[in-house]
Amino acid sequence: MAIDEKVTQKLLTITSKLGKIKDIDVLFERILTETRKLVNADAGSIYVVKGNMIQIKYGQNDTRQKKLEPGAKLPYTFFSFPISETSICGYVALTGKALNIKDCYAIPESMPYKFNPDTDFTTNYHTKSMFTVPLLNSNGKVMGVLQIINAKDEEGNLIEFNEDSQRIISFFAASTVNSLINTKLTNDMNRRTLKMAELRDPCETYPHVERVSAFCKEIYDRWAFDHKIPDDEKHLFSDTIAIAAKFHDIGKVGISDLVLKKPGLLTPEERRIIQGHTIMGAWVFIENAKNEALSYLDEMSVEIALHHHERWDGKGYPGIVDMNGFNLAKGIFPEGIPIAAEDIPLSARICAVADVFDALINPRSYKNPWPTDKAIEEIKNCAGTQFDPEVVDAFLQRTDRLIQINAAYPDEK
Repeated sequence: MAIDEKVTQKLLTITSKLGKIKDIDVLFERILTETRKLVNADAGSIYVVKGNMIQIKYGQNDTRQKKLEPGAKLPYTFFSFPISETSICGYVALTGKALNIKDCYAIPESMPYKFNPDTDFTTNYHTKSMFTVPLLNSNGKVMGVLQIINAKDEEGNLIEFNEDSQRIISFFAASTVNSLINTKLTNDMNRRTLKMAELRDPCETYPHVERVSAFCKEIYDRWAFDHKIPDDEKHLFSDTIAIAAKFHDIGKVGISDLVLKKPGLLTPEERRIIQGHTIMGAWVFIENAKNEALSYLDEMSVEIALHHHERWDGKGYPGIVDMNGFNLAKGIFPEGIPIAAEDIPLSARICAVADVFDALINPRSYKNPWPTDKAIEEIKNCAGTQFDPEVVDAFLQRTDRLIQINAAYPDEK
């Protein structure tokens, strides 16, 4: 039986929207969210395959979410495990075939895979029906696994995933693969660029930029909830800041090693040169566009690169600068006109908090990591002077998840 024409059109519309997403993590989360909506499922997870391991990217659970305060989120989950037929996800990843389980607590002993009830016990949840489908590329290679849990009828009763639901999930999973491939290619290219930047500045590690990116998404998500931002606007901003924030210090690639890697105190002139990385970072994206209009991503990348060292009280740098007065060859960095408060772009205000928090709680060559509670208190104390008070408020409501994200992206040793 074919999928209903109206459902097919809805699937294609959603797929088209997903195709515009540029950040791979945002895309994974949206695929999980949209799939659950399509079949009225209570929970689910999405995993990515890395070599012989499978790693969770996102987990969602409406029953548990409803027990939280409005705007709060479930704990950030991260773990990985070897691909083997003993786990349900591992079995699907190995075979490349979808698996429909009517009752996870009644899997026949003859099956090689088992359901692990530990999460149910620790969260007081009951997993019943489960449909798990592989995300396959055009060569049949498994890129990830999509697991949808506890289908519900119109009255909210738990039911099994019927044939219609299975077809919808399988069709949707297949139709999102091209978006995943294209987004992964873009993200891989960004990663290579940022790894090159890491060679110039050892403090600017790729895990650092991943953490700052993830912090920005979390902080913005709460800020958007508090400000009742419409979903379409929220999704676009979140996807864009996830990428733009990674390039916040890209301008450091143009700073001389004599200054960038100088041990000890900098002279006033050397400090001014270091501060010029904000202008240089903005120039990278402006120059890339040449005479064309900047894309939304380029605009936000310019905002963050140029203004993430601004202060709410107007004592930051570089302020508004005349980019025409910037001369990379001669090392001329024009003086800026100070900006403050809401004149600073929202993206830069968010990135400022994310960047400082990451710098505080992680080790640097010149300092030990701060205790997390001390770092949180420092951010709180700087609200209204260094940072936007509303952004700090959003940050304070996401600290548990930020701490978990920090643990998920450790610096490479």
